[in-house]
Amino acid sequence: MELLADDIVPEDARDVKHEAREFADEHVAPNAEEYFRAGEYPHDVLEAGQEAGLVAQDIGEEWGGRGWSLTQMLAVAEEWFRADAGIALTLQLASFGAEIVEQYGTDEQREAYLRPVAEGEQITGLAVSEPDTGSDLTGMETTAEKDESSDEWVLNGEKYWIGNGVEGDWLTVYARSGDPPEEADDRYSNHSLFIVPTDAEGYEAEHIPEKMGMRASKQAHIVFDDCRIPAENLIGYEGAGFAMLAEFFNFGRVVVAGHGLGLAAAAIEETWAFVHDREEFGRTIADFQAVQHGLADMRTEFEAARALTYRAAEKVENGTKPGLWAAMAKTKATETATDCAEQGMQFHGGRSILADRRIARVYRDVRIPVIYEGANEIQRNLVYRQS
Repeated sequence: MELLADDIVPEDARDVKHEAREFADEHVAPNAEEYFRAGEYPHDVLEAGQEAGLVAQDIGEEWGGRGWSLTQMLAVAEEWFRADAGIALTLQLASFGAEIVEQYGTDEQREAYLRPVAEGEQITGLAVSEPDTGSDLTGMETTAEKDESSDEWVLNGEKYWIGNGVEGDWLTVYARSGDPPEEADDRYSNHSLFIVPTDAEGYEAEHIPEKMGMRASKQAHIVFDDCRIPAENLIGYEGAGFAMLAEFFNFGRVVVAGHGLGLAAAAIEETWAFVHDREEFGRTIADFQAVQHGLADMRTEFEAARALTYRAAEKVENGTKPGLWAAMAKTKATETATDCAEQGMQFHGGRSILADRRIARVYRDVRIPVIYEGANEIQRNLVYRQS
């Protein structure tokens, strides 16, 4: 069974997809259970990905990357997440948020911060969510105040669920850079984005305690205590943070749909193999019509999600209602993964709860993509409003 077939993938993404599968087969899948059990950051796999030229390669060639398109990033994501979601997330988060610097930053910022990431010398991350605020981008309370006497920005507040908050060399940080607007229709113009080196004075980060899924990917709790950064570390212009993030997330949500596709493929593959091998009442489980119907539904929903996701990638790249298509793809693909994992657990019976079972690992992992990059309830709001 070949669920991640090439036929739906645009030709210019197929070679990259094959590279990603070879890497996943050699470095990701064989280490998946070990890193899941240990809950440790997979430094060696990340380094292998950097050496193979597969990490942070959506950064443009001018700045050291390969200039991967959104469709190419999607093709890579589904392959890596099929092999293991935790390690895959670490690989993709190594450059998370750097795309904003590439699009809106100065040449000096790109040379100083983008190039080292593209060339595998540094890793980065994006700090948006906070302990009490997740999907509400206008409600973030971390502040950035301009100190005119020193020509610096001073950050105070907290961030939560931040990939590479501990491991990263620098982060793109979203902070409130102005007073809350008085006009209700102007609530989107008082946040900005900043480049914050993790060795800056006043920056402190620690790993969030153990997660139930994607344990090979580490997230951090960050505290900014009068954290000072140079004025030139502002990305774009003051007050444009919300608009820049909204555009960035349209691309990111298509890639997250790829996370869902990879996880759904893993659930279907594992379940298919199990029910055709396991015998009950003198025949394999797959001989029962109820099981066949369940597998048929899993395959049908997967193919529908994959078709929608690749269509969404094209729409987002072309700028055709990108928010609508990204939200639909993210919702459908991640929820399909959740449904497939749930059905797979049921068909595995009692063995589904054994910790060494791949289906049990997938079942834990699928609970996370339905939340990150904007919870699916928020995505439904976007679909309704932009339809």
